[in-house]
Amino acid sequence: MGTRGGARRAGARGPLAASVAAVLVGVAGILAGLLFGAVPHPRDAPSAPPSHAPAEPADESAPGAADEPAPGPAAAEPGIDPDWLTRTAAATRIPRRALLAYAEAAARLSRERPDCGLGWNTLAGIGFVESEHGAIHGSRIGSDGVASPAIVGIALDGRATQAIPDTDGGALDGDAVWDRAVGPMQFIPSTWGTWRSDGDGDGRADPHDIDDAAYSAGRYLCVAGHDLRQPEQWIRAIAAYNAAVDYNNRVADAAGFYARASSGG
Repeated sequence: MGTRGGARRAGARGPLAASVAAVLVGVAGILAGLLFGAVPHPRDAPSAPPSHAPAEPADESAPGAADEPAPGPAAAEPGIDPDWLTRTAAATRIPRRALLAYAEAAARLSRERPDCGLGWNTLAGIGFVESEHGAIHGSRIGSDGVASPAIVGIALDGRATQAIPDTDGGALDGDAVWDRAVGPMQFIPSTWGTWRSDGDGDGRADPHDIDDAAYSAGRYLCVAGHDLRQPEQWIRAIAAYNAAVDYNNRVADAAGFYARASSGG
């Protein structure tokens, strides 16, 4: 998971309190949730948020993973309104296939974790900052949800990031010496090993599949923040994903933009 702003392990909360006041204003516009109800037709399709250069993730220890039950098989969702998808993709300029993954993950978690209050736009904010919704470096998410070419970060060898020696024998990232972040939501292999989840019901969990990655990221955020409808808890959840204040602000900016754009604001 990402370090657009500096490598740091989750759980070390030192700078978090100082960052809360700075981020709260941006978070306020995010917490409406904007799941899949009656979404007003946007007046205009605004420009996309500015692109950021890619960065590599720090090794996050999964918050409270031992207390989180493994997810059951994906249940049949009632389906995301295709008109909502069309309107929202046009207004936010999120690729439709990525938007569908964020929306379905949030819908499933609204049933499994109604106390969490995770909005699709929060997942979209992370997806933008981490990989530009799977489009970074010329990659593209196909109709099957898999990013191609595969999105793999630089070696986490301690030169520009925290040093994280290999944890998966190179199975996910192709590097048997150092770990690398993988997929559109940029999971480190060790974190994926704890939180991997089948988001689309195909019987396997793949960090390169936006459906699986978005649902796994949502589960992680819900455990880290508990109730993301509370601004401080939203900030805490994003800080668990990446503790850098700049990262928290970028996600807040993107998620707030998507909330406003999708509601015609």
